[in-house]
Amino acid sequence: MHLRVGASTDKGRVRSINEDAYLCVLEQGLFVVCDGMGGEAAGEVASQLAIETILGILNGKPDAPAEAGSRRGFLSRTAQLARAVENSNTAIFAEAQKDSGRAGMGTTLVSVWLEENIASVAHVGDSRAYLWHNGNLEALTRDHSLVEEQVRAGLLSRAESLQSQQQNVLLRVLGREPKVEVELSEVPVKPGDYLVLCSDGLTRMVAEGSLGRAVEQLRDPQRICDYLVAEANDNGGVDNITVVVVEVLRESFWRRWWRRLRE
Repeated sequence: MHLRVGASTDKGRVRSINEDAYLCVLEQGLFVVCDGMGGEAAGEVASQLAIETILGILNGKPDAPAEAGSRRGFLSRTAQLARAVENSNTAIFAEAQKDSGRAGMGTTLVSVWLEENIASVAHVGDSRAYLWHNGNLEALTRDHSLVEEQVRAGLLSRAESLQSQQQNVLLRVLGREPKVEVELSEVPVKPGDYLVLCSDGLTRMVAEGSLGRAVEQLRDPQRICDYLVAEANDNGGVDNITVVVVEVLRESFWRRWWRRLRE
């Protein structure tokens, strides 16, 4: 599978530091966005520790924590990704116990691991993943937040949820508890598709319709990212903003020919 990626992050117009972090390992098809929280530099520590732990686990470093249980019904790659996310939760929680100044720190996370036209998706919190396919933008994740549960229960409309004062109340994050439930899915992707991973600093400032139109009109992953960050800032930029865009490329005839020669 051939991919092209763009990424952009910004502290926004209100925050003094950027507690978001992201990871793009193009040759592995691995992409992660984290949105740290906890005050001072603690959120920044949590998001970066999540990135480092996941990368260490998936690259098989010898000092990585022990393997968690398997995930029935999911591909091995998806189960590996879930294990890495779980271990990042353990690492953040342990670090918070060592330093009272970091007590309660945590981070949201959304991650995608691509191989053979399947996207393994793992997420915790309200950072999101979208799939753009044939002109349509589809949400691949559901926020682990109070307002999302209120919408699902019929207590709030979707429009009302966007104005709620409880948008920041998260029901699941990495690092706040010794264990965390990681939500998983597997999504088929095709050449011409785009995957968008982002923190809520983007989705609270930019409507999904605008996000889809940016992909439709710009097409270049880096241009899409830069445009969306600028639009989020133009709309207020009340939080850190991070976006990663992955394009699934069509393989050229000559590349297919060369690959088959090497097989």
